[in-house]
Amino acid sequence: MAGYNEIKGLRVKYLSADPSNAEDGQVWYNSTSGNLRVQGIALQSVTSGAPLITARNGLAGAGIQTAALGFGGDVSPPPTTLTEEYNGSGWSAGGAMNQARKDFGGTGTQTAALGFGGYNPPPGAVNNSEEYNGSSWTAGNNINTARYRLVGLGTQTAAMALGGRGTPEPQPVVATVENYDGTNWTTGTAFSTARQAGGAAGINTAALICGGGATPVPAGTTNTANSEEWNGTSWTEGNNMNTTKRAFAGQNGLQTAAIMMGGAPNTTGIETYDGTSWSVSPATLVTQRHNGSGTSGAPGTTGLAVGGSADPGPTASTEEYNSSLNTFTAAAWASGGALGTARYQMGGAGDLPAGLAYGGYGTGIGANTNKTEEYNGTSWAEQNDMSNPRGQCSGQHIGTQTAALAAGGTLPGSPNYGSACEEYNGTSWTAGGSLTEDSGRSYVAGFGTQTAGVAAGGYAQTGATSNSEEYDGSSWTAGNNRNNPASASSGTGTQTAGLAVGIYPNSSNVEEYDGTDWTNVTAYPSGRFGVFGGMGTQTDSMHAGGSSGTTRTTAVFGYDGTSFSTKPSLANALSSGASGGTSSSAFIAGGRGSPPGPTAGVTTTEEFTAETSAVAPASNLTTS
Repeated sequence: MAGYNEIKGLRVKYLSADPSNAEDGQVWYNSTSGNLRVQGIALQSVTSGAPLITARNGLAGAGIQTAALGFGGDVSPPPTTLTEEYNGSGWSAGGAMNQARKDFGGTGTQTAALGFGGYNPPPGAVNNSEEYNGSSWTAGNNINTARYRLVGLGTQTAAMALGGRGTPEPQPVVATVENYDGTNWTTGTAFSTARQAGGAAGINTAALICGGGATPVPAGTTNTANSEEWNGTSWTEGNNMNTTKRAFAGQNGLQTAAIMMGGAPNTTGIETYDGTSWSVSPATLVTQRHNGSGTSGAPGTTGLAVGGSADPGPTASTEEYNSSLNTFTAAAWASGGALGTARYQMGGAGDLPAGLAYGGYGTGIGANTNKTEEYNGTSWAEQNDMSNPRGQCSGQHIGTQTAALAAGGTLPGSPNYGSACEEYNGTSWTAGGSLTEDSGRSYVAGFGTQTAGVAAGGYAQTGATSNSEEYDGSSWTAGNNRNNPASASSGTGTQTAGLAVGIYPNSSNVEEYDGTDWTNVTAYPSGRFGVFGGMGTQTDSMHAGGSSGTTRTTAVFGYDGTSFSTKPSLANALSSGASGGTSSSAFIAGGRGSPPGPTAGVTTTEEFTAETSAVAPASNLTTS
């Protein structure tokens, strides 16, 4: 085998301390520690993150990869005031801007952001400036020159607004620079190459502007690869980018460590800047797009591409860039083994890889089944049948694969809302204590364990009910009612810390249970019923799919005990199936797909795995 000196042309150095400026791939022997050391080579990668709640392009961004902000933009059309906050896992709603706008400048942090300029017809280009404090926007002093397709960098109290163009058409592209001190905007030193929709990175004493459109007419825009650096006193010409483009999908980093992602013409390409030259990254976006947002001042080892135009319309896609010794695997849903019997409005329990699916409708309303199947993380296997065929069990998530509970449901004969309860021991079902309220009911929100369960709300002979009961392993006892009559909610959590999400037909109602009382909490972001639940706890849960009328969705939201945020979407639009697990490892199975119909039950299984990272393995080395 070739030695290090043949491979690298150098001998391994013997040093008493690790060098402070080691190059990627450099090897040395640390005589103090007695270790052979190697400087790791960073891996560049892009992974999919949770999507925006609302797809849009022309939005602005602020913050860092794990605490970002996306605000404004165009929902095609019109411009919007929407603000969303990203915690590194998902997006949640923030305070609305005062001025709807698109194609504008933004910078700062998630709790101290700045938005300025932009476009909102009529009148067109605007000069409004706003500041965000982590919850709400406040109007600030205007920029001096109304324009759009400008970019921003810096902090809320030390920002720069760069380039752009005015209205009405045609107006020239400008090299205008304005500086903000937290109160006022003042004219700064113009850069050399006028441009619109360029890329920007850095702070107000060490800034970078690059790319952009150099001519005013959109249909005939000529892009530039030019880049310029600002040192706090003057602009200096830098090396050009490798590709001419404008309207990046994400602009991130610092002057000496910048990341420009995507861009127009629509591309998946990424370029990185080290303060001297541009390099084409081996990593690329999954979604080809332009005119999105990123993070304004984060270190150049991480970045975001958020929203943008994927042609023919706006996208909600979020993608994360990482340059690290670690390899990243994105959080995602993946196909699992198919159920043996297609069905919907079924109950579920357990987790991944030990799931349970029972009951449901096989071929349409009234076609009750008593089928029971267990999942081992790879395939489903049929087990002993339930004693009572029953449908409309969706929303129930009580117990584990070897100790589950099925309460109520629709029994044969229509309507026949049952009070029958059955317990599963991992092999067979036996009769348990019957429900005591409403002479039985279906569509109950169930959660907890086989010996400490809750059955809340549901549909009874007289309609939706708010009645709630607790199970002690042998009998049900009436508890305090829910605040709202609730049918087709999804249950999650324990008997003393439970959660019920959604109400038929299209309610955003969410209630928490503390073992005694129910409390209304923040609304579900999308009014749904038949949501897949049972994945997690009251303060750390995940809720997938669901129906609005006859329309199913792929949307997934996480709940942290205070608010909901987006999670990676399902591959299939589904509702009313079995589910179980946690917020980081879960399954959904069966359910009802689109379009609806009497045989809409499916055998689909999807499995969720949270994002993971691991140190990349090092190569074996031979020293000489």
